[in-house]
Amino acid sequence: MELVEIRNVSKRRRQPRVLTSDEFWKLLSFIEEPYRTMVLTAQCLGLRVSEVMALQWSDFDFDSLIIRVQRGIVHGHVDNVKTEYSADDLPLDPDFAAVLLRWKTRCFVTPEQWVFPNPNTRRPYWQETVAAQRIKPAAEKAGLGGNIGWHTFRHTYRTWLDAAGAPMSIQRELMRHASIQTTMNVYGRATMSDAKRQANSNVVQMVLKPALAAVQ
Repeated sequence: MELVEIRNVSKRRRQPRVLTSDEFWKLLSFIEEPYRTMVLTAQCLGLRVSEVMALQWSDFDFDSLIIRVQRGIVHGHVDNVKTEYSADDLPLDPDFAAVLLRWKTRCFVTPEQWVFPNPNTRRPYWQETVAAQRIKPAAEKAGLGGNIGWHTFRHTYRTWLDAAGAPMSIQRELMRHASIQTTMNVYGRATMSDAKRQANSNVVQMVLKPALAAVQ
């Protein structure tokens, strides 16, 4: 159902949980690999978890610093993303690209080139299992409560884009979501422009700042 979008449904009964950068890194400190890089990927790209789990190394162009989101996986079923806006190219911040390339040297190799394969099954991890067994316990240990899951990172990404001053049209492109359709009709669709890369990099630097400071 996460791959399904319903038009004109935008009201929420309660505000989604959004993390500060300090809270994010406190949470991350209790998550080990490969789940740590999964969470970093979700937070640095704003992807849906179904898209994170379905990533293949062939989706990345590390020379051009671009990732193409092409598929999702839910309950072990892989399918192409269905909408024009979901299947799109996203910018890769150089620092985050370096994180992924380091992970690639440790990643279990599969014929399909899954980025996050379970070595036992050679298939992508189940998102619900990772959330229940890794993310929620880490949130409890970090003192953040138990209402943190995969969608927390997508909501946080959007909030941090806004805090970084990204224009609404750029936010729409990076989120690949139809909920800002009216804005897109007015301002048009952004290309892989400097503004789009800068907006993403602003968020990535918020995500990676503690780690980058530690190596300087």
